Amino acid sequence: MNDSVAQSQGGLNPLDLPGWKTAASWVAAVLIALLFLASGIWKITDVQSAAIRMSQAKVPESLSVAAALLFGIAETVGGVLILVPRFRRWGAILTALLLLAFVVYMGLNYNALRGEDCSCFPWLKRVVGPGFFASDGLMLLLTVLAGLWAKRPESLRSAFLVLGAVVVFALVSYGVAAARQTGTPAPPAISVDGRPYSLQRGKIFLFFFNPECGHCADSARRMSRLSWGDTRVVAVPVEVPQYASQFLRETGLQAVTTSDFRMLAQAFSYTAYPFGVALENGREKAPLTRFEGEEPAATLKRLGFVH
Repeated sequence: MNDSVAQSQGGLNPLDLPGWKTAASWVAAVLIALLFLASGIWKITDVQSAAIRMSQAKVPESLSVAAALLFGIAETVGGVLILVPRFRRWGAILTALLLLAFVVYMGLNYNALRGEDCSCFPWLKRVVGPGFFASDGLMLLLTVLAGLWAKRPESLRSAFLVLGAVVVFALVSYGVAAARQTGTPAPPAISVDGRPYSLQRGKIFLFFFNPECGHCADSARRMSRLSWGDTRVVAVPVEVPQYASQFLRETGLQAVTTSDFRMLAQAFSYTAYPFGVALENGREKAPLTRFEGEEPAATLKRLGFVH
């Protein structure tokens, strides 16, 4: 009985809390858990796509894969811990630290990232700006509410077991994805605007064309109306490269241009323009030689390169 009284006075018994506080803690915990689990599991199961978004957020490309894995693990662990009452306070602390680190990073890079899509959640589109920081402030408030009225955390050993399970899941998932990569390897990088441009991350469509080719122009106009999503288009002029920029402006195709035609032609057995190569994580998924009728849109949709 004395132990029971001591627990009550020490705030260890969640039944001592008013009902509205318990309900508020649960609602806040579930909302944060959903956000962090969705974000973390996406990063773990699609590391390459997450790494691309990390790079877009100015994370050095050499660190982008490691950052995607690390944050995916941390977010998943935070989402699990905050959902379990006996771990909730630890989960609230972890998710709050992640949010604070994210806000500070975005603040330091605000001028470079202002107006850009936030890369934190795969399905929640946010633009870096004042509203972005307001939404992160709201999430931080939810983590405080979830942890403030949580009981004292218990069983550190069990919490480490959760961490270990998530780490194993992340490494196995990454290993399986790496083992599935087949096809001709792409060159590590090409030159775009005089700077190295990696072909090793995400989905890339190489479009070989002649700026003076009418068939190429018709194909580019049709492709400009496709929804490319995260797929990047690299235009590879075969002849008269000085007219490539004008070609892209007139056709409306959003793409970067490379002058490394010979290297790419040799790597992917180029035949004749128009010609395309679908790359995913540095490997050839399929060559595209038909650019009439429903093609190449039908093949690109089948491959998941356009929507």
